[in-house]
Amino acid sequence: MRQVSPESPDIFDFIMDLYHACDGKWDTSVAQCNITSEELTSFLEYAAMFLCNLGNFYSEGDQKFVPDVTTEALRKIADISPKTKASLDKIIDPLLAVSPFSLGSYQKRADEIAKVSEVMNKASIGPENTRVRKVVKDGKPILQLLQASAETGPLKAGHDELADGIFLVRGDYSDELARVCSALEKAKDYAGNDKQTQFLTHHIEFFRTGSLKAFQESQKAWVTDVSARVENILGFIEPYRDPAGIRSEWEAMVGIADADEIKKLKSFVDSSITFIRQLPWAAKGVNDGKGPFENSLFEAPDFTSVHALAVCGSIVFEAANLPNYEYIRETYGFKNIVLANRLSVNNNPNLPCYWIDPSELKSFKSTTHIVRFLTTAIHELIGHGTGKLLSETSPGTYNFDKQNPPISPLSGEVVTSYYLHGQTWGSVFGKLAGTVEECRAILMSEYLMDNKDLLGIFGYTDSSNITAEDLLYATYFNIGVDGLQALEHYNFQDQAWGQVHHQAHFSILKHVLQDGDGIICIAHDLTQQCLTVRVDRSKILSHGKPSLGRYLCKLHIWGCTADVSACRKFYEPMCAVDGVYEEWRKIVVSKPNMRWKFVQPNTFVKGENVEVKVYEESNEGII
Repeated sequence: MRQVSPESPDIFDFIMDLYHACDGKWDTSVAQCNITSEELTSFLEYAAMFLCNLGNFYSEGDQKFVPDVTTEALRKIADISPKTKASLDKIIDPLLAVSPFSLGSYQKRADEIAKVSEVMNKASIGPENTRVRKVVKDGKPILQLLQASAETGPLKAGHDELADGIFLVRGDYSDELARVCSALEKAKDYAGNDKQTQFLTHHIEFFRTGSLKAFQESQKAWVTDVSARVENILGFIEPYRDPAGIRSEWEAMVGIADADEIKKLKSFVDSSITFIRQLPWAAKGVNDGKGPFENSLFEAPDFTSVHALAVCGSIVFEAANLPNYEYIRETYGFKNIVLANRLSVNNNPNLPCYWIDPSELKSFKSTTHIVRFLTTAIHELIGHGTGKLLSETSPGTYNFDKQNPPISPLSGEVVTSYYLHGQTWGSVFGKLAGTVEECRAILMSEYLMDNKDLLGIFGYTDSSNITAEDLLYATYFNIGVDGLQALEHYNFQDQAWGQVHHQAHFSILKHVLQDGDGIICIAHDLTQQCLTVRVDRSKILSHGKPSLGRYLCKLHIWGCTADVSACRKFYEPMCAVDGVYEEWRKIVVSKPNMRWKFVQPNTFVKGENVEVKVYEESNEGII
């Protein structure tokens, strides 16, 4: 929570202290605190939303939210005990302050961040598990690079000053990570094989010392532990929410494998090369038909479907493709994990959908959750699993023929750019890296949704109850709906996107509207303030798929060849919300989508048994 805002840990403590003060009997607070039931309901709504986001900024959109209660009502609620009264006094100003409106306002100036990054590179310190803090010491402003570790103090005496005015401070989250290390030591007693023991050993070293080298060693062991019955994700994983796009947010997940779903996913994995040969840059007779912009060997990854038992993070994600280190992915492999019980939530006919014509609504609601599952599977396996970064792997050594470079399908000429030694996807593309990669993976999933062999693996054919054609038609409605709904997460004041996936979804819709010759159009009723997605079924294969393919090919080739300038020149205007798109945004934000809140169970060890405690689906249950 400290990664989100300075006040978030204290807000968490305040909510928990209130719970204990009333012994979880919230309804007694109405009389005890002299508040109305409506005021209590509003506070509980805020508390549950805070706990689900692990902070006072929405995990989707990164916009701040505040309780819909008055200061007077908050003080009455806090008067239930001296401890809660003192807690509220500490946080009430930032708790109720509307600004900063979006996450990142706490980040330091861009020039200071760049200076710190340069020093970190020279000192070989990775950014994933760090934060930057500006303080005044002896009347002089200094920058502190906080590194998460159970250990505190410099590794060597005098090695804490990295440069003039920039200091490394180890021991961020020291108390919490010490407890994590203790728990992981106990987990080693229950490891199912040597790879799990290696994973835990290296992970403990990472949390103890802060060494990203140890974390990478743990990921090598993790990806080679295939078909694990109990799967996990643990650590500082994704950099999506960091305004600079390099520091990662804490997340943890424990899930239990779903054997039946895994059988279908394994069939998909086994057939994956067939589908890769059908991508826009594939070339017959070159690299087994995959073309020069794919790795020679596509190592079939572990693809598993789990039922998440617990997720600790700002968002309950639908799927993951990890690790994020390209050299590990190329040499050891990677894992795809789908959270089946999270995806199943999408199958809810009661969810509102404002952008679909009533004549299409029944069909849309009966298919959209299937489309979401299938596109997620394609997104993770082929979307994030493809692409060869043309690179100088060591000084003077290249992973492609430097004397005879491949021909770019975009220009018809030999490529002239590539990753220099030491450069990575993230270091070259910077803040664009996350959203461009997600956009590429989303496009991949939509591009392949017309493939009947692929859909047939999951039981959808021309003769099934819901046909492959039905799902393809629904895919283009989803392109429209996802693109419109994404506008809710655009911060017009800062002219910035709050979440990389939403930014990508909008750019895809905008591209298809401009490039797809009417395959999708948005009907705009000014009097009713209504938007309706319309799809021309006759143009799906003739115009829709080629349009998606053109966008996909651009992003893929630019990414493979480190051509960030061409990518930025094209992608940033495609994400701009102006003109008619701003008019649409106003309508979208006037009909906000429901924010997800998830109730999660706890496990308790009772003797030799583990008991699972499930809570009611309510704000009180979440708390």
